Amino acid sequence: MTWYAGEDVAERTGVEPSYVIRLVELGILVPEQPDRFSAGDVRRVLMARSLEDAGIPLDDVAAAVRHGALSFSFFDAAGYERFAGLATETFQQVSDRTGIPLELLTVVREAIGMAEPSPNDRLREDEMAIVPFLELQVAEGFRVDVIERLLRVQGDNTRRIAEEEAAWWTTEVIERGIAEGKGPEEIGSAELTDQISPLAEQTLLAMYHAHQARTWTGNIIEGFEMLMSQAGIRSRLERLPAMCFLDITGYTRLTQEHGDDAAAELVSTVARLVRRSSIQHGGKPVKWLGDGVMFYFADPGPGVRAALEMVDGIAAAGLPPAHVGLHTGPVLFQEGDYYGQTVNLSARIADYARPGEVLVTQAVADASHEDGIAFADIGPVELKGVSGAAHLFRAHRA
Repeated sequence: MTWYAGEDVAERTGVEPSYVIRLVELGILVPEQPDRFSAGDVRRVLMARSLEDAGIPLDDVAAAVRHGALSFSFFDAAGYERFAGLATETFQQVSDRTGIPLELLTVVREAIGMAEPSPNDRLREDEMAIVPFLELQVAEGFRVDVIERLLRVQGDNTRRIAEEEAAWWTTEVIERGIAEGKGPEEIGSAELTDQISPLAEQTLLAMYHAHQARTWTGNIIEGFEMLMSQAGIRSRLERLPAMCFLDITGYTRLTQEHGDDAAAELVSTVARLVRRSSIQHGGKPVKWLGDGVMFYFADPGPGVRAALEMVDGIAAAGLPPAHVGLHTGPVLFQEGDYYGQTVNLSARIADYARPGEVLVTQAVADASHEDGIAFADIGPVELKGVSGAAHLFRAHRA
């Protein structure tokens, strides 16, 4: 076990040594020996400061500890090692040492959901763990705006996971423990934390690796398609399938304003509405992607008709409007999923479409011969993540 002197604890937590002394005097910190503190004590200092910043006087916290209403013993659990202290270097020093632009380095803290730091602020220890990843990307010449976008996406989605995990812990451990009359030493014990934390991390990492395998497969296939196209090798299919993406407008805002339960209920309702339309026209739902669904259609024409019906049906049900993108071309099927440039372009078209719109490529418009359906020419459009312009058409009822 690593032990720290009082000054070391103050250095790691960003407080004055006198603050550590005060916590000892109040009984919030109880060192095993004078001026000998554990890693759990470092975490207790961080929590005491957070409580004080939240407006809770330390005297009140100390009184609650003396009366047995509060306990800080659980901070000795290994699972709380994620309560990171401060590193020794500032943002400016790390930027100078690694070559990472200062503006990009500060995004690390913003992506975690904290206020933008000043150049002279010290990094946290968990932030320092991210620095080598950024340093390698910068050294390899990756574009700064792309690195920043990935950081923000990682930060936003891991934040949502952590918040949902916190809500799960509150209802299943804290509130249930209080209802059962457990004392502060029993609720969320160190033993339970040490058991459940590695399993939760193992689950999260396993899901992440599964997603990586799927997306990396898509990258490999798209790369192969590009190489084959450059070599003059084209698909010999006489009738190419169509991929369709239907997204729900405002899904992210709905989740933020009303919570994941409301968003999940919306997805369930939309699923019932779109499944019938897609199957009736020879299609099949492949998978849900958070705010929408991907469909496969053996023939582009019926796919367009199904898309128009789905958009109309969602609107008629009083739900947030949907927007759709379709493209036809060769696809690869593997383990229940579809991959390739056709899939990627369809998704980008859906992203570009406005609420209530069904947008298709020229290939889809040329291959569609459905009665009562027409196409309005939008023209060449630059799509995010797609090289070259895509010629798009807006499908509508004639």
